[in-house]
Amino acid sequence: MMKKRLVLLLAFVLSIGTILSACSSKESSSSEKEGKNGQSYEIKWYTIGSPQKDTDKVFKEVNKYLKKKINATVKMTQIDWGDWAQKSQVMINSGEPFDIIFTNGTDYVQNAQKGAFLAIDDMLKNEGKELKEVIDPALLEGIKINGKIYGVPTNKEAARQSVYTFNKRLVEKYNLDITKVKTLEDLEPMLKVIKENEPSITPLATFKAYLPYDYIFNNEMPFAFSLEGDRDHVINQFETDLTMETYKTMHKYYKAGYLKEDAATSKDSWPMDVENWFVRMGDLQPYADLLWSRAAKYDVVSVPAEDPTTFNDSVSGAIQAISATSKNPKKAMEFLNLLNTDPYLRNLVDKGIEGVHYEKNEDGTIKDLPARIDNYNVPTYSLGNHFVLYLYENDPKDKWDKFKEFNESAKPAPTLGFHFNSDPVRSEIASITNISKEFYPALATGSVDPEEYLPKYNKKLKEAGIDKVLKEIQKQFDEWKSKQK
Repeated sequence: MMKKRLVLLLAFVLSIGTILSACSSKESSSSEKEGKNGQSYEIKWYTIGSPQKDTDKVFKEVNKYLKKKINATVKMTQIDWGDWAQKSQVMINSGEPFDIIFTNGTDYVQNAQKGAFLAIDDMLKNEGKELKEVIDPALLEGIKINGKIYGVPTNKEAARQSVYTFNKRLVEKYNLDITKVKTLEDLEPMLKVIKENEPSITPLATFKAYLPYDYIFNNEMPFAFSLEGDRDHVINQFETDLTMETYKTMHKYYKAGYLKEDAATSKDSWPMDVENWFVRMGDLQPYADLLWSRAAKYDVVSVPAEDPTTFNDSVSGAIQAISATSKNPKKAMEFLNLLNTDPYLRNLVDKGIEGVHYEKNEDGTIKDLPARIDNYNVPTYSLGNHFVLYLYENDPKDKWDKFKEFNESAKPAPTLGFHFNSDPVRSEIASITNISKEFYPALATGSVDPEEYLPKYNKKLKEAGIDKVLKEIQKQFDEWKSKQK
């Protein structure tokens, strides 16, 4: 009898321990999600852009909404464009505790590879499941690092299409048929007309000639996959006949005076609002000409130089990453989920307060008020899903539908989703980078004779170890390719 009572007592104690353990686990889970003792959690968010006068005013409204929705508030800190690269990296390298940070391109890849950002695949199935349903799958696929996703890409145009953009006034003045322009060589008759008749206009705004390649780093570095033909082997594009012929054309244009004499060294950015150019290179998105014309205050018109293609850099242009130092990554993901799926929150963060920064028309379109332009002008591209943003009154009604069609029409680049780890060839790449800076600007702007300088360039690349780098890129690419479904 005594033995039976002891057994029952032991079972009772164990059951109490299990209950307490479960309660403790539940409280721990609740604490992680809500903050200590169910208190609201403050999300620290760093993003790019000039600090705005009305940020605190806008986020006071943001936080009223978030408190009700997810029991959280957000402290958004904007870091100016010129300071961003240095200050953001210092924060990351120092291990400063924060929750979300804007990132893109190479910075995203390198910081993800070194563990500065959290992989969010599991959170996208839970706290971010609505977000995952609306975001373009190509964006998520393109930012994977070793099969994992380390940030939330901005849902916008996922593809890139290089175009020749023309000053429409000059096109119409000289009755030029730009629909015939398919290649760089097709520009020649038009450039001649502008050169002879418009002394204040530079026919070719300083740009680097377009070449149809998918670049491992950028178009200045000699590592690329062809968009046509053999898409499975990395090459030095500066050894191809296509590059030689393209640069010969550019050199011909340079000698004819179609580019500025200092094209290779000029720091001019050729802003749209200065009408001193005839044709330039750009990257298209749907209705881009309307956007550019609005910014320039005169009309421009574009024709494609290539088909739409989804590249790594076109999908990684704007990403919100969750820091490995975040004290509550699930709450950060709840916010990102809401920011990208809730039209009220997304427009509040982007456009400001209705009636203060913008006003809404009867048809649901909006127009900016002076306070939006002067006191709360944030970079839309960096913040989140574009497809839930209100349209402006002069926007085409089908704007976002056209963006989706544009994305769906694009073909993937050969390396979409492949991110090269340069550690095994770091010293070679450092040398090659310096050599490329020496040769590329002059060659790409036609400032030197490619028949003389391309062989010199390639000889120096060989001496710097380009073959070793090409071999390493091919090895990693083949390994990555073998794991694709």
